[in-house]
Amino acid sequence: MSIPVIHQTDLFRPHSDPDDHWDLACVYALAFGGDIELRGVVIDYPPPHHRGDPDVLALAQMNYLTGLHVPCSIGSPLSTTSSKDHHAKSLRDEGPAVRMIVETLKKASSPVIIHVVGSCRDMARAGILFPELFREKCAGIYLNAGTGSRQTAIDAELEYNVRLDPVAFRAIWEMPCPIYWLPCFEVITNQIQVSAFGSWYDFLQADILLHLSAKVQQYFAYALGKIQDPNWLEYLHQERDQALLAKQTQLRRNMWCTGGFFHAAGKSITSEGKIVPRDQASRDQVFTFDPIEVQCDTNGITKWSPAATATERYIFHVRDVRNYSHAMTTGMRSLLATLP
Repeated sequence: MSIPVIHQTDLFRPHSDPDDHWDLACVYALAFGGDIELRGVVIDYPPPHHRGDPDVLALAQMNYLTGLHVPCSIGSPLSTTSSKDHHAKSLRDEGPAVRMIVETLKKASSPVIIHVVGSCRDMARAGILFPELFREKCAGIYLNAGTGSRQTAIDAELEYNVRLDPVAFRAIWEMPCPIYWLPCFEVITNQIQVSAFGSWYDFLQADILLHLSAKVQQYFAYALGKIQDPNWLEYLHQERDQALLAKQTQLRRNMWCTGGFFHAAGKSITSEGKIVPRDQASRDQVFTFDPIEVQCDTNGITKWSPAATATERYIFHVRDVRNYSHAMTTGMRSLLATLP
């Protein structure tokens, strides 16, 4: 049986960062290949600093390309004030995204995997309202937010996804289900680099774009070029914009979430970039998830330490810092090349 998945993302048009469009293509490719069953996509309500709407057109394109019928819902514009306030609320008081999350979990015949690659807001609110539902029906939350340094003073500078709703970020850690934590960086600096406890890597877009089908290239051109043409279907069938693609292939793209998508689908990546079943992975894995003890304070600042025994809290650990970027790029290229 395929693994049921909910994907929560800050996917906007025009994009704030098109890594979300690459992420969306990855989860659709896993669903198209039968490795997961994508039950729904939650798109964050655009924050005040972003001018644009949730990119439902990108979902329409991916549904068309893959033949899937994945529903979506839009998150709440209201910041989480406190867990206590939401305990007193009911599902009727929440927005459509929380209702979709709750209904998806209730109807699932097997535990659901959840990817949070944007704000934690709607997932946290669902968990506050229905903790026992998450205990029973959530196989794990892949939390893409925060920093992985063990030095609290450094962690005091909040990562972007945490800043979107720090109260919600903390509430995720209180949920009674496994948490697979992918800190976006180990340390926030002006000199971003691959590190042991940060999921960031980057790649030259030519290394993947040039290997994809014509229509998938058009999907990316539509997003990367910030194209505002509402004819999303017609655009997929147009001749490729060679000038736009040539420009985009020369740009680098920051990524954070890819490892979690593979891991949740029961897969691992070797140092050479080969996709292998997780239960058959050897010491050659480029990353692992290690058990930890973790605390998160009211400001969204984390403090963690390795756990001697198995826990329901895990941290993303880059085992091969030197080859990590190449391996993840190669694995993602192989995955996205399966899209029609």
